[in-house]
Amino acid sequence: MARPQETFNKKELEKRRLQKRKEKEQRKEQRKAEAKDGKSLDDMIAYVDEDGNISSTPPDPTKKKVFKESDIDLGARNTGNSVQGAGQRTGRVTFFNRSKGFGFIKDSESGDSVFVHSKALETDIKENDLVTFEVGKGFKGAVALHVRAVE
Repeated sequence: MARPQETFNKKELEKRRLQKRKEKEQRKEQRKAEAKDGKSLDDMIAYVDEDGNISSTPPDPTKKKVFKESDIDLGARNTGNSVQGAGQRTGRVTFFNRSKGFGFIKDSESGDSVFVHSKALETDIKENDLVTFEVGKGFKGAVALHVRAVE
């Protein structure tokens, strides 16, 4: 009758496995003992101050700022409705491609470039025309609405 042979390598592997298990148990017991020594969750919490620096002290509740959800403007989102600007504005058409149906108007008041689509035109326009328009909010920023050429 043949007896299963246990080679030297198998014995060494079993010893290593048992040794690793013992070390793991010791580390577990050590962590439990350290947790009882007074380390708590409060010792591990870090706070961020108003300048973005990490500190161990909680922030001052008197400096807390409250923001309204409606004050937050997300530029990449389309809310579906266009918000009207502050009345009529004037500007000059810097670029307009009739075949593609879009262009840009440089606002004479603020100097900003405002996107205009052919659907927003009430009269025909071309480059360097003086126009009146209203500013609304589009997908990616300000858009011109109710664009009329000034005669």
